Amino acid sequence: MKKLIISEFVILLAGMIFAWTNFTIELVDWLNKRACTTGCAVGLKNPFLTPCFYGAICFAIAFILSAVILRKFLKGGKENQKQV
Repeated sequence: MKKLIISEFVILLAGMIFAWTNFTIELVDWLNKRACTTGCAVGLKNPFLTPCFYGAICFAIAFILSAVILRKFLKGGKENQKQV
C-alpha cells in the first residue's frame, strides 16, 4: 500500500508541474501580447478561462489531497511501530 500511495504522489507531482508549466507559458505569452504556443488558449482572450488552467487547478487539488494522505499514512505507520 505504501508503494501505491508514493507512486500516486509522484505521478500527481509530475502532472501538476506539467500543468502549471503550460499555464505559466500561456500566461507569460498573454501578458506579453503574443500568440499562445501551447494550444490551450487558441481563440480565447483570457488564459484563466482555458482548459490548461482548470487542469492545473484539478491537479493541484489532487496533489494536496495525496500529500495529506501520504503524511497521515506515514505518520500512522510510525505510531504503529512505536506500539509494537
